[in-house]
Amino acid sequence: MDNFLWVAMSGAKENFHSLAIRSNNLANATTTGFKADFENSRAMSVFADAYPTRAFAMAERPGYNMTGGAIETTDRELDVAIDGDGFLAVNDKQGNEAYTRFGSLNIDAEGFLKTANGLNVLDEAGAPVKLPPLLEVVSISKDGMISGRPQGGDSNMIEEFGRIKLVKPTNYKNIEKGYDGLFRNIDGTLFAQDNTVKVRSGMLEQSNVNPVEELTSLIRIQRQYETMVKMMTTGDRMDERQNSIMTYD
Repeated sequence: MDNFLWVAMSGAKENFHSLAIRSNNLANATTTGFKADFENSRAMSVFADAYPTRAFAMAERPGYNMTGGAIETTDRELDVAIDGDGFLAVNDKQGNEAYTRFGSLNIDAEGFLKTANGLNVLDEAGAPVKLPPLLEVVSISKDGMISGRPQGGDSNMIEEFGRIKLVKPTNYKNIEKGYDGLFRNIDGTLFAQDNTVKVRSGMLEQSNVNPVEELTSLIRIQRQYETMVKMMTTGDRMDERQNSIMTYD
């Protein structure tokens, strides 16, 4: 009987993990550049000093949906969408290099180019992009070059101020997505500038989450959880019946 209860209990527990993954996808259905997480479950044997007679269900995040999201035209000069494969290089909250497809950019009061959620955008050398003060008419070309005209300068005077670091992994199996939504190399190494990666200015890539698929998955997980609870209830009743038979006088 303990096998029966163990399987039901572990299945119900892992349903919560699956629920968290699918709920996070649905919550980011409108997040720029978001890549949906996959979710699956598999059986795992419990190994100890004795023969592995117990097994449990384990939900895991085996990978990410790296297909491109829909491209939305914003006509805003500091909005960029990756054209095809690739990432923008940014500093995460700890100051380490990480990668994103979130291309909604701003220039702060100190002249640093940042994503809309406050992360520094990096240049080819891996340093935060800093633009001169009083800059106007800023544009970003297909290769990530930032150019513009200093305020008060001649209308024909266009200067280049640096190129955004654009990278492209050779194998997406070698990258991982953190809980902050940023991508990193599994072995911790940094990607080099890839000149084949292009951006489209005045556009943003939308999330690739399919809300209908996520909602149906949430319903499926809820039903699985209810089944596991019913199994545990049935197991409890069977134990009570067995005990009553064994103690029958």
